Amino acid sequence: MTTSTESATERPPTPVVDQMRALGAWNPLWDGLHEMDPAWTEQFMAMGMQPWRSGVLEPKFIELLCIAIDASATHMYAPGVRRHIRTALDLGATREEILEVLKLTTLVGIHACNIGVPLLVEELAAREQGAVQD
Repeated sequence: MTTSTESATERPPTPVVDQMRALGAWNPLWDGLHEMDPAWTEQFMAMGMQPWRSGVLEPKFIELLCIAIDASATHMYAPGVRRHIRTALDLGATREEILEVLKLTTLVGIHACNIGVPLLVEELAAREQGAVQD
């Protein structure tokens, strides 16, 4: 997308994206988005990088959170998990800390049981009574 002050041939600077690429933190799946709208992608990535830039959380803790996000059942991005595990280890995380994060991450998937098991119980009860519900 271009604005009135930006011609179709001018590309806005993208220092955050460029830094992410240089650090190996860039997901190649984002290439298409960056090509279509580099200004928006830059803003989005700047927002996403805020935890590292703010200094509020320790870098090791941020990496542990990133492991949880990338390993979660709703995301499952193995290259990110690997990258964040390596960085967490480089920052002093222990095997036990990373394993605990992965164990906690499995709890995200329990929602399938929270929804599915009661529905299964209802359906089995309805089937026993000879009635099928929608």
